[in-house]
This record gives sequence, C-alpha cells and structure tokens, in this order.
Amino acid sequence: MAQASERAGFDYVIVGGGSAGCVLAARLSENPAVRVCLIEAGGKDNHPLIHMPVGFAKMTTGPLTWGLTTTPQRHANNREIPYAQARVLGGGSSINAEIFTRGHPSDYDRWETEGATGWNAASVQKYFLRSEGNAVLSGALHGTDGPLGVSNIPDPQKVTRAFVQSCQEWGMPYNPDFNGAVQQGAGFYQTTTKNYRRCSAAVGYLRPALSRPNLTVITGALVLRVVVTAGRATGVEYRHGGSTQVAQADSEVIVTSGAIGSPKLMMLSGIGPAAHLASLGIKVQHDLPGVGQNLNDHFGIDIVAELAHHGSLDKYNKPHWALWAGIAYTLFKAGPVTSNVVEGGAFWYADKSADCPDLQFHFLAGAGAEAGVPSVPKGASGITLNSYATRPKSRGSVTLRSADPAALPLVDPNFLADPDDLRIAAEGVKISREIFSQPSLQKYIRTLRFPDDTVKTQADYEAYARQYGRTSYHPVSTCRMGQDAMAVVDPALRVRGMDGLRICDSSVMPSLIGSNTNAPTIMIGEKAADLIRGNQ
Repeated sequence: MAQASERAGFDYVIVGGGSAGCVLAARLSENPAVRVCLIEAGGKDNHPLIHMPVGFAKMTTGPLTWGLTTTPQRHANNREIPYAQARVLGGGSSINAEIFTRGHPSDYDRWETEGATGWNAASVQKYFLRSEGNAVLSGALHGTDGPLGVSNIPDPQKVTRAFVQSCQEWGMPYNPDFNGAVQQGAGFYQTTTKNYRRCSAAVGYLRPALSRPNLTVITGALVLRVVVTAGRATGVEYRHGGSTQVAQADSEVIVTSGAIGSPKLMMLSGIGPAAHLASLGIKVQHDLPGVGQNLNDHFGIDIVAELAHHGSLDKYNKPHWALWAGIAYTLFKAGPVTSNVVEGGAFWYADKSADCPDLQFHFLAGAGAEAGVPSVPKGASGITLNSYATRPKSRGSVTLRSADPAALPLVDPNFLADPDDLRIAAEGVKISREIFSQPSLQKYIRTLRFPDDTVKTQADYEAYARQYGRTSYHPVSTCRMGQDAMAVVDPALRVRGMDGLRICDSSVMPSLIGSNTNAPTIMIGEKAADLIRGNQ
C-alpha cells in the first residue's frame, strides 16, 4: 500500500472509505496503470467487535461513529434522536446489523421515472449479482462469486424461530428468501457474513486490494474541501497528522462520504445552495440548490417484551455466560456470537391495496441492543420488534452548522412530517403487537413492556410512534440523481455543472428503497466503477 506525500498526484481520489468507497477503490485499482487514493476520516477496521456478527449491538454509539444527533424533530415530540453514522474503514458495513436485502424491483423502476435513466431493476441487477457471494442461494436472482460474503445465520435463537412462526399464525406466509421472486412474508434474514465473521466492504473488497502498489489508503484524515480550479475538481485538501495536504486528482475526485458526509463536503467546498453558503462566509464555487436537500430515512418504531425466562441473547450480558459465548466462538465458531441480533424479519402491508409491501419488520433476539431503544428491567431478558414505513414521504435536510470542517452538520430528517408516514407507522406498531400476542411467542413472553396497556386507540398508537420512533440508519438522497433543477448528479453520477467530480454513494439515490440500504449502496459502487471506466 503506497504512502501519500505532502502533495501527491493520483488519477482518482476517493473521499470516504465506506461501503461504496471500498468498492470503488478495489475496482478502479484493478487497472495497474491507474493511481487510486482512498481517504477516510475514521481509523482502520481493526476493532474486534467489527468482525464478530453480534458486535453490531455494541457499535450504534461510541468511537466508531460520528456522535450525531438530529435537530429537534417537531413531528416527533421535538426529540433530538441519536443518528448513528460510521466513522471507520468500511463505513456502515462495518457497524451495521449485516442484513442483506436489496429492495423491491419496483424501487429501481421508480428511480428511472424520477430521472435516473439506466438505473431500472433490469439494469442494476447485474451489479447486485456481481457483488454477491452467496454461500447458500444461487440461480438467476443470486450471485455466488462476488466479494460480498452472504450467508444464513448458523443457529437462530429459539425466540426468533417463534417470531417467524407467530407471523405465520398471524397470517403472513413464510418467505425463505427476501431477495427472491416475492418479497412479502416472514422469515430469517441472510447476512453479510462469511465463515462466521462479518464481511464488510472493507473486508470483502478493500482488503484483497491493499497490496496493490497503485492503491494508497489514508485513514484518520479530515477532508477540508474539494479543490476547485476554473470549474473543475482538481484535488482534495485534507488534514492528517497535524499538517494540511493535498491529493491531486488528474482524472476525477469521487465523493463517497454517505448521505450525511457527502453534502457536507460539497457545501464546505462551495458547491451547494448559494444563500446558505454565503451566510456562513463560504465562497460559492457553484450554486447547486439540491445539495443537502431531500433527506429520506426509515423511521423505525420498536415494541419490547420481557420474557418469562432467560430465553434471548440478553442472557449473555451476565459475565459467566459472556465468557462461555466467547469460548464457543473462539474454539468452535458457534454460539451466540455468530448471531447478528436482528435475526428475523418480515415485509407486509399497512395498505392492503399497495402494489408491494409498505412495511418492514426487524426482530431482535434481545432488548436494549441499540442506542435510544427502550428495554426491560435490569437483569431480565427481552425481545424487540421494529417496524417502519418502507417508502416514507417525509423529506428533510443536511445543512452546515458552520464553515469549520470539524463541526458536525445539522441533520434534520423531518420524521413523520407527512400524515401517511404516521398512519403507516401506527399500523406497523399495531401489527407488531398482534404478532407478539400469537401462541408461539406467548410461550416465552411474560409481559409487553412497550407499549403498555394504556395504548389502545389510533391516537395512542400515533403518540407512541412519535415518542419511540428513531432512525433505522438508512439516510439517502441528499445529493439526488436526476435531471431536474434540484438534482445534484446526472445518471452517470457526475455533479451537474462541474467537471471532474462525481458522487457515488447512498446520497445519490433518487428516493429511498423499501428495505435495508447497504446492498444497494454497494451496487451503486459497482455500477459507478463501470461508469467511470467507460464499461457501460
């Protein structure tokens, strides 16, 4: 892995070592004649929790995140909601719940109608297959040789099996493959794991490429701005080891800092809404009003039950059981450490006339596993069921707090601004409660802690959603792809009105897909690599 000099020259400078950035660094450096530099603000992915599937539960807050909270959410009781965004090589794929879902084909067909020509379901399918290395499933809808390892959870908890059975008792069919021909139903999630370890984009894509002499990876670097010369992006200025340096990009600067980081960097570089930039004293290089607008995220609401006995992963919070779990994993690659916690799930309908599922559920074989989620009394064991509207209509924004690159941006998802989002959210909580009341789960449940018995009416459910909803870590669309005045990038992911600059991450999604967003973000990285190399 090459080292950067004070002013180093490269063909491509990639800003952000998250899911898409790792894909692009690996793919572009496949050509030995191309010099690639990847710059990441966080550190290397060497924390042991990153590589243990169960480690997700310990990483939704802390040093591997940026420590963001939202602005007060006026439709959610003015709460400032924790907003976990990864700050480590691999980005979200290093700290997420490893759930592998791709969304519904109609999501991508909708993108095309929203101006993303060439991004319909048929066009992006080959990039999903190229990325996927599925250890279990194959055929027309699954890849088996891709860098992203995908596998089944080795031994789901008994309460997870009971959840899937309870969904069937409630009326949902069993679904063995959420990425198959049919999305609806309940089942067990496949995860981005390989050989009982997390397979992040850093592990699957970047690590095999690190020995290439034409690839430079810089970690612990705060990017200050994209250098713009006469309307062209010519490099990246960053602070590293106490000094300010510039990575020169002879071909392109590629921004892959995510739906929060990418618009922040654009605006710090003078590319964005002119009035906002001018108000902070930032020289306007290019007035692009859509930068930071259109933030779209899933607003998940949890219900939590206390179990009659220690039948969930909470059992392993006790020191002697934690020791046992560690030994089982170290010696036999077995036991609770192989769990991603979020083992089961479902796609279903709040609106029975919807063309595809408008609700997604995540079942957690534990309670209080994530920051900001209600839990059970100390010493007890619990389970959690999260639900959200898959295609929320509410839109928010990312804006700058100041012109200081070290300052966190202002993140306002504007959750529940649209009445339909609140209606669907409330229906998700109702269905969640009904699933918990089915015989298979009732064998384990002592009492439902959240919501309690006072939640009965539609207004009660809506109030509960406002009070307990949170981010599902799926922010997108703040540098939206399209061809209208508010679009930030064109369908080739080039920043509109700028030369030598692309954005290639979840921020370019025209709208939120109806599932988890990591696999689609990796797909974007794969397609972006082809666009940049002229392979389209």
